[in-house]
Amino acid sequence: MKRTLAIGGLIATAGLLAAGLAAPAQAAPAGSTKVGPTVPAKDAQSVIKFWSWSNGKALRDAKQYHPDYVVKTHTARLKSTGAPAADGKAGIVAPIGEEGKAAAKIKNINLPKTIGKVFFVRDGHTYWCSATSVQSHYHNLVATAGHCVYNTDDNDHVLDKWVFVPGYYQGKAPWGIYAAKQAFTHYDFDVYEDYDRDYAFVTVYNGLKVTGVVECSQADATAAGVRGWNFGGKWWRFTWADAGRLGDNVGGQGFAYNIKAGQNVFVFSYPAGEHPDGDKPYSGITPKWVYGKTAKTVVDSSLKIEEQIAVKGALTYGADGGPWLYRYSNTKRTGYVNGVVSTFIDNDGNGRYDYVGSPFFDGETYGVYAAAANVWSGSIA
Repeated sequence: MKRTLAIGGLIATAGLLAAGLAAPAQAAPAGSTKVGPTVPAKDAQSVIKFWSWSNGKALRDAKQYHPDYVVKTHTARLKSTGAPAADGKAGIVAPIGEEGKAAAKIKNINLPKTIGKVFFVRDGHTYWCSATSVQSHYHNLVATAGHCVYNTDDNDHVLDKWVFVPGYYQGKAPWGIYAAKQAFTHYDFDVYEDYDRDYAFVTVYNGLKVTGVVECSQADATAAGVRGWNFGGKWWRFTWADAGRLGDNVGGQGFAYNIKAGQNVFVFSYPAGEHPDGDKPYSGITPKWVYGKTAKTVVDSSLKIEEQIAVKGALTYGADGGPWLYRYSNTKRTGYVNGVVSTFIDNDGNGRYDYVGSPFFDGETYGVYAAAANVWSGSIA
């Protein structure tokens, strides 16, 4: 089915309003749209305090996430021929700061400033995936995998306490922590768990940063959402500052869709899980990258996958949601998001993942992205 879902926001797929954001070559067709509640600003503030408590202990304790932790299947494989077809003309949206400029050619490789981890709670446990900031009208948008936003075992439910931390490193948030306001994905992913549509775009509030610790009254320290504490017979709490908009702080990658298979892309992510044979080559502490051509088609009947696209690379769980960047520039550290890590494939059957898969970004993907890219969030400080 070819429909669009928005959780907690107004759908507006007629085109982006910001300068430099091109109109779609083919908008997503109209159809069933589901709208859920937003995350109120006061709740978002409490979510950030949850992750900041005890010098970021919840962030450090989180584990890499993938649905296979639950279903324990590794059935994705590559078809011998063919690749997903575009549903219209190719299109690109310029990265933040590069509106109206020509795309740069690929040179060497530096890590993009826009990437980081998304953190959330599921079934009482803390997890993380990979993600990136992406261009939007209000500079407040994150791109990641759909399964890193929506609980596929509980339709219409966004994963709890969802935040994005760009540049994350061992409990540190150098540019602040950004709590979700609204999440957008394709109708077929949320309703039918169709991993051909395993992508999501999440608007986030302005970031918050811890600026210090102050003595306070017991009432202030124990008020709802404050998370103060007693030490040395006195009560204490954090002080906070508005960190500003996500895209203003770290920039935002461009967006590309209906790009013909066979193009080179960089895949950036935080892999941490083990290969099927038990080998665990990554820590998840620092981001990694692979580079290759998009080719072939991924199929997996258990996940309803018929037309994902693949890139050769030995990444593991934790890379989920990591951006595929087309025309990545080393000097600018920007490119165009043209996919997100969704599946891990042991194509030769030797017990080690050798490909990663992503939904093919087409005109319907643009429709979901365009809806999210026009939604305002603002400050919660």
